[in-house]
Amino acid sequence: MQLAGFDIFLIALLVLVILVFFAGVKTVPQGFNYTIERFGKYRKTLMPGLNFIIPFIDRVGHKLNMMEQVLDVPSQEVITRDNASVTADGVTFYQVLDAARASYEVLGLQNAILNLTMTNIRSVMGSMDLDSLLSNRDEINAQILRVVDAAAEPWGIKITRIEIKDINPPRDLVDAMGRQMKAEREKRASILEAEGKRQSEILKAEGQKQSLILEAEGRRESAFRDAEAREREAEAEAKATQMVSEAISAGDIQAINYFVANKYVEAFKALATSRNQKTLILPMEATSLLGALSGIGEIAKEAFSDDKRSDKSASGIPRTGAPDGEDA
Repeated sequence: MQLAGFDIFLIALLVLVILVFFAGVKTVPQGFNYTIERFGKYRKTLMPGLNFIIPFIDRVGHKLNMMEQVLDVPSQEVITRDNASVTADGVTFYQVLDAARASYEVLGLQNAILNLTMTNIRSVMGSMDLDSLLSNRDEINAQILRVVDAAAEPWGIKITRIEIKDINPPRDLVDAMGRQMKAEREKRASILEAEGKRQSEILKAEGQKQSLILEAEGRRESAFRDAEAREREAEAEAKATQMVSEAISAGDIQAINYFVANKYVEAFKALATSRNQKTLILPMEATSLLGALSGIGEIAKEAFSDDKRSDKSASGIPRTGAPDGEDA
């Protein structure tokens, strides 16, 4: 069966309509934006999903990745403020926020971000000393991020993070820094050791001070108690002497014998226990001592007898010179 010319035309027209339809349907994947140009001029941006354009009039200009992307920053030499040469590299994280501006405001987006980051790394790190450079990475990252993000804002992108990965000084500088660090640690160790010795001496002196204070307080307490004991002893001696005196006045011979003998024995005891006495010569025997005591008792007895006789004689003598009235 042969097709007529009209049938062929209809089939061709149907195929053309299908082709035109599929040419006007654009499917945008998630995480991407497409820019649409009409006769070479930007018209709109297609979002993820199914979109329709006018075939043969509109076309896709750029396909932009809207997800956060990572850009490696290659190593480069940086001269610090104190003329130290170091090698530094890093990494940049960015995200496209406006597909139109990222497509038509800058040519070569990644190359522009890379050169902008490298330039600002040299500027920021070159304004710092080597010691600050090695110890303040967070500050360096923050400064570079702030400058690069402000510069890239007209391009419709957001610089989310910039991190310095490695900072490598020359080998001779690393060795010098190691020696400096070792010297600083030895210095701190010496200072700590000296501080420990000083604290130990202070504590030892404080201990000696407290010991002397306690010793002085002990001597003072001992002297006070010795004085009190001597006072008590003196009081007891005075009382004993008073009692002996009263006994003597009452005619008690045994009391004076005991008193004299006690003093005599104490005198010999003090002589025998003297520190400087190495040789003790006694002028009498022990029996002589007893005899002396007995003799002292006899002397006291005679003294008391004489006193009694004197009293009796005085009482027996008659008084003279009485008045005449009394004789009568």
